[in-house]
Amino acid sequence: MKNAMIIATLGLASVLSFSAGAAVHQVNAEQAQGLQSMGTVSVSQIGSAPMDMRHELAAKAEKEGASSYRIIEARTGDTWHATAELYK
Repeated sequence: MKNAMIIATLGLASVLSFSAGAAVHQVNAEQAQGLQSMGTVSVSQIGSAPMDMRHELAAKAEKEGASSYRIIEARTGDTWHATAELYK
């Protein structure tokens, strides 16, 4: 019984570590040089914080299968809007 629990725990840990390693990260213009563009994604929200917008962009980038993204447009005010270019 203990062996089964240890194996299950190790299996779960490896899945979690793979997910953390596969996370999408934000890059700047210099870091984007040489990366292959996959298109863009945009998000708009009313009354959200800049960090919320980054989380939304990262989630959309990950859903599209990107490894990284670069914010190419950001507007603030009553409504936030941001566009990011996705990279493989």
